[in-house]
Parts: sequence; C-alpha cells; structure tokens
Amino acid sequence: VEFSGLARQYNPVNLGQGFPDLPVPDFLKDALTAAATSNDILHQYTRGPGHPRLINALTRLYEPLHGHKINPETEVLVTVGGYGSLYCSIMGLVNPGDEVIIIEPFFDCYLPFVKIAGGKPICIPLRAGQNATTSADFYLDEQELRNAFSNKTKCIIMNTPHNPTGKVLSVKEQEFIAELCIQHDTICISDEVYECVGIFVIIATLPGMKDRTVTIGSAGKAFSVTGWKTGWSIGPSHLLQHLQAVHTNSIYTCQTIMQEAVAIALEKEIENRNNENSYFNTLPRTLKNKRDQMANFLRKSNITPIIPEGGYFMMADVSQLGIEFDDDDDKSLYDYKFSRWLIKEKGIACIPPSAFYSEAHKALSGKLIRFCFIKTDETMCKAEEMFEVLTKSLQK
Repeated sequence: VEFSGLARQYNPVNLGQGFPDLPVPDFLKDALTAAATSNDILHQYTRGPGHPRLINALTRLYEPLHGHKINPETEVLVTVGGYGSLYCSIMGLVNPGDEVIIIEPFFDCYLPFVKIAGGKPICIPLRAGQNATTSADFYLDEQELRNAFSNKTKCIIMNTPHNPTGKVLSVKEQEFIAELCIQHDTICISDEVYECVGIFVIIATLPGMKDRTVTIGSAGKAFSVTGWKTGWSIGPSHLLQHLQAVHTNSIYTCQTIMQEAVAIALEKEIENRNNENSYFNTLPRTLKNKRDQMANFLRKSNITPIIPEGGYFMMADVSQLGIEFDDDDDKSLYDYKFSRWLIKEKGIACIPPSAFYSEAHKALSGKLIRFCFIKTDETMCKAEEMFEVLTKSLQK
C-alpha cells in the first residue's frame, strides 16, 4: 500500500507493482466485445460456482495437464480472481486451531486469510544460497520443513512459479512436499497463477496428491489482464464443496460477461495449443526477452540480478552499490529504506521483499529488491535510461 501511494505521488518508472502495462491483444478485446453483445441473457446472473461455458473450457484446459478426468460441475470453482480462490480455499478448509504451513516469502494475503479463519500460520522460508544468481538458488531446508508438520497440520500453501523470487519448485522439492502431505494427511493449496510463464511440475499429478490438492489459477495472470479479476480452483469434489460453500455465501457468483469472455479466450488458446504463435506460447518468449534486458541493465548498474525461472518478477541484490542510510530514527529494514530512496531520489519504483515475509523472517530479505518486468518496451527502455543516470550519479 505504501509503495503504491509513493508511485502515485512521485510518478516514477514503475517496475514495482505487479501489473502488466503491455497492450491487450485484439483477440481478448474481441472476446469481451462478443460476450457483451452476443446475447442479452449474459447480462444476468449465471451459475454460482462458475459459468457453464467457462467451467467446460477450464476442464478442457486442465484435463491434459493433470492427466485425469475433471468433473466441471463439482471439481471446478470460478472466483473473483486468484485472490478469491485463495480466500475460498483457506476459509473453506481451515478450522480454528488448525496449523497451516506457508512457504515464504509469500503473497501478502496468505497470512491474514489464515488468521481470519482461526488457523495458526507456520512460516517456513525459502533461503537464498550464498552468492545466489538464479531463483533456483533459493532452497527449502528439508529438516526445517519436516519439523513444521505435525498432527495439527491441516494445509500447506505453496506457490510455483513463485512470487517474488521467480523460483520454480523442483521435482525433488515437490516430491518431498507430497511425501509429507501424505504422511500427515495434509491438504496442499497450490497457487499456480503464474503457470503460463514457467515450466514446472504440477503437484496434483504426483502420486497420492490428486485427492488432496487444490490448484489455483487466474485469467488475469494467464492473459495479462489483471483487471478482469477472474480466477478458479481445481480439485476433488470432497474439497471443492467447502470452497463452493464459502463462495456461495460470500460472493455468490462472478460477472457473467467476464466469465464468458475468459471462456472464449481459453477456447481459442486450447484450439491453438500446438501453435507456436498462440498467446500462451508467445508470452513466455516475450517475457524471457524482457527478463534478459532487465538483467543486463541491472548488471551495468552494479546490481546483481537473481534470474527467475518463471513468473515476471526479478529479485536483485543491491549491496554492491554501497548505499547506506544513517537515519537512525527510521527503524525500517534496509530494503524499505532503499526502495523509498529509489522512488523519491532516482525515479524508479521497486518493492521491498521483506513485505512478503513473516515478522520472524523479514531480515532474510537482506539487501534484495524486487522488480517487475512485464512492461512495455517503452517502460523497459525508460527504466534502462534511469538506471544509467543512477550509475552516473553514484560515480560522482
């Protein structure tokens, strides 16, 4: 919230907030236009747990990915964004006193949702290896994770590809998580909203995990239209029924026109699944180029990029800049001080990663900063210019 306000106040080149500013493809605009104009009934309520056309499209999309049949009526729930799916998952599955393991750093709603549900969060950090250069250098301490599980553990919340590090959990890491889930009869809430911008193993496909995993996806992330606020949960009916109960008694139903538009767009992508020029196939290539561009201009500014394996965020180590702050009255961590300075003094917006950690582990953010690179060529080139100015100013 603070850094959104600073971005509005100082109007920096915005590499902080995680929303795309890329042009919206014509096929998405056409899908929305068709949804709004094709049939007046689409301006009325639709089926509460999900618009029929959309749940059928999601079933067609996920069945090949998950390797089994999906019942669209009982194993798919459409929500107000991935955020809504997280809310319904945690509220529907966590009871007061349940322990919930959260792999951190984490999306900022995980912790408050668990607390609202009456659960007890157990936060286990991804730790950065010494001299980390890629997101794969962030690792889970197996003993630390094993010790976190108990007979009170109801759920584990994981995110892959991961925000903010860009880490893609390896097969070995996910197999270890699956082993512990099975051993302790634990539900896995797998936040996979960045699935279209990273290659990864789907934990629901591992042995013993299909019936204990809720997979969360998002049209806003998949199509780079975050304002559409359409997400979904995929999982076994004995779990999804609890999510549907929360959804029905809080939101009831999502916008019909938006669901119809997402369905049309998904149908087009499913038909073009093997076409290298489809949106889902071109987006990763586009982002790889932008990722590499950002890494290059950060290196030129004596900032060490930590190359992400997935998603569209990049962590970077700014320690080599040698910037220190002597404002002793400000008790903020270094990354907060640096991020404020970068916005106010240098016109570049970023996000302090400690915002994604629990209180006990905030210091693990060290001198890392998070940048976002799903930006237009114009924004990226402007950012490169601003970093050149930054470098020159520090050489004086």
